[in-house]
Amino acid sequence: MKIVGEAELPLHEGKAPPWLYSRMKALGREIIRTIVDEFGRREFLLRMSDPYWFQSLGCVLGYDWHSSGVTTVLTAVIREVLDEEDLGIALCGGKGKKALETPDEIERKGEALSLRYHSIEELKRVSRLTAKVDNAAVQDGHTIYHHALLFTEDGEWAVIQQGMNVERKTARRYHWISYELRGFLMDPHHGVIAESREEVLNLAAEESEENRRASLDLIKEGRPKLEGLIEEMRAGPLSPYLGVRYLKMPLKIDWKAVEIANQMDPRDYEELLLIRGIGPSLLRALSLVAEVIYDAPASRRDPARYSFAFGGKDGVPFPVRPKLMDRAVEVLRSGIVQSRLSDHEKREALLRLSSGLR
Repeated sequence: MKIVGEAELPLHEGKAPPWLYSRMKALGREIIRTIVDEFGRREFLLRMSDPYWFQSLGCVLGYDWHSSGVTTVLTAVIREVLDEEDLGIALCGGKGKKALETPDEIERKGEALSLRYHSIEELKRVSRLTAKVDNAAVQDGHTIYHHALLFTEDGEWAVIQQGMNVERKTARRYHWISYELRGFLMDPHHGVIAESREEVLNLAAEESEENRRASLDLIKEGRPKLEGLIEEMRAGPLSPYLGVRYLKMPLKIDWKAVEIANQMDPRDYEELLLIRGIGPSLLRALSLVAEVIYDAPASRRDPARYSFAFGGKDGVPFPVRPKLMDRAVEVLRSGIVQSRLSDHEKREALLRLSSGLR
């Protein structure tokens, strides 16, 4: 498993007007169908999991290039197209209430695609775990409010979800793909785009492995010992350490969740994440205790690595990759040309593609 990318976007309100949405859906249908017919279902998932291709598709369909609404509107368009077309692909979830309905929707659509019980249950686990990682294990100031899982009749999947930072009025989008499964907590980010890099608590980084193991051991030690260590760190001789770290001890800790986790005795950190009540505050507390008491530091590295799809002309953050750029443009162009849209609609879409990818 890889997280293919992450994009940071300004948070915008509103929704796509009906006249625009209907055209987005008509053109989106032709592009999606062309990709699946020409390249297959896996390739479609790979492109959905690429934040730059996803963003480019939003441009071609006529939506704001940099708005947080690209995620919610484009995902809704893709959902409706896949529901209406027999392509062997389903999309579950969405924004707010729809995200909460994801498990039931996975079961319903999984059965429609003739997936086995085990595959459906694994997709439910993937849905919960990807959301928990981005919401709690990677603490970058954004809270997940949009979650969408795509999967095929072959059992492969991709996740597109978005977090919101209300104070800064920004949104950050996270892309996952099942292809080349590597693990949920071993530095899974592959390509990340953001407006700025921050010092975050990244418990999904490979270098956080020792910190994760120590955190798990603290849960197994039980509530009394953990309470004692936290109290010592807050008021005792270790308290000066708290002022020199990015990570600060949370004021409130869900001790009931600690007790439940202790009783369940999770085998690994993934199982710990999936326990109800295990959230960002508790994970921060465990991580800080593990760092100060057991000298097991967690990563403060933001998974954001660069802010351009194909590189920059001045070589920053890396030289332009013309072959990759040409391939992305050609795929989008072929979907438009081969579609059944009118000549006028095709010309408009090609103009948007040319202007959006200059």
